Amino acid sequence: MNIIVPMAGMGKRMRPHTLTTPKPLLPIAGKSIVQRLVENLAEMCNEPIERIGFVTGRFGTETEGSLMQIAKDAGAVGSIHYQDEALGTAHAIMCAEEVLEGKTIVAFADTLFKADFQIDEEADGVLWVQQIDDPSAFGVVKLNDEGVIVDYVEKPTEFVSDLAMIGIYYVKDGRALKAELQYLLDNGIMHGGEYQLPDAFRNMTRKGVKFVPGKVDEWLDCGNKNATVYTNSRVLAFEFEKGNELVHASAKINDSLIIRPCYIGEGVEISNSVVGPGVSLSNNTKVESSVISNSIIYSNSSVKNKSISNSMIGHFVKLEDLAEDLNIGDYSA
Repeated sequence: MNIIVPMAGMGKRMRPHTLTTPKPLLPIAGKSIVQRLVENLAEMCNEPIERIGFVTGRFGTETEGSLMQIAKDAGAVGSIHYQDEALGTAHAIMCAEEVLEGKTIVAFADTLFKADFQIDEEADGVLWVQQIDDPSAFGVVKLNDEGVIVDYVEKPTEFVSDLAMIGIYYVKDGRALKAELQYLLDNGIMHGGEYQLPDAFRNMTRKGVKFVPGKVDEWLDCGNKNATVYTNSRVLAFEFEKGNELVHASAKINDSLIIRPCYIGEGVEISNSVVGPGVSLSNNTKVESSVISNSIIYSNSSVKNKSISNSMIGHFVKLEDLAEDLNIGDYSA
């Protein structure tokens, strides 16, 4: 099994945090979004992952090293592929075309999910979907009476389906998908100024390839601050349900109440405070005389005399005395 992870976007909706860290590397409950995505995909596979191709911008050697470690931890060979122009989903995947061989998963790196199943690797293809109330902002699939996908509609203005594609796809024959993607690029077939992956799926469907919908228990978005804070709380709940330890042994907690689930990283110090639920405190953060709930605070920050909820606080931030709904980038005081 191979995996392609397109993640070249600038993450503008997640600023100021993405000014210093690519969005897929932002931590959620102690692990980066992309690491959690790869781990989730590995759990779905019935066979080892051989290659993981990360399609990125020019994020630098530190980011690339982190991605290579994620691939290594999954038992796979990692590779970096640059998408220097934002020309759409089909173009992004073709940037890693050498990975598009045999059984392949394509998973966009701003999506996490909860699922308890194995991929049907004998199927021609599986497109994971989620039933939603308002499909007009998403790409949706239309099914026939046998439950096979027969059409793909991007942001429908009239109701055709409420099954939204969540950005995770499996194909049994990577070369067949590659050929259709190359056809789009060679012939300049674009929609909205971009080369679109569903156009390749539509051509494959017309040629007899049978794609079926896959469903997840929960679809989690990391597209903006509020969505990411919510995703953090849900991932913490998943980890807590599994019985995983979320408080590092080196954390110092004095005269404080921890309302689980919370992630408390290495070297964290908490005193005279109430923390949780739904809180992630990254390494070496200090909290004193504060109340924090449903928030993410990244490493080496300090919070004193604060009441914080529904917030994201960056690295090396110093906060004191105000009660707010916050979204603060790195190195703030």
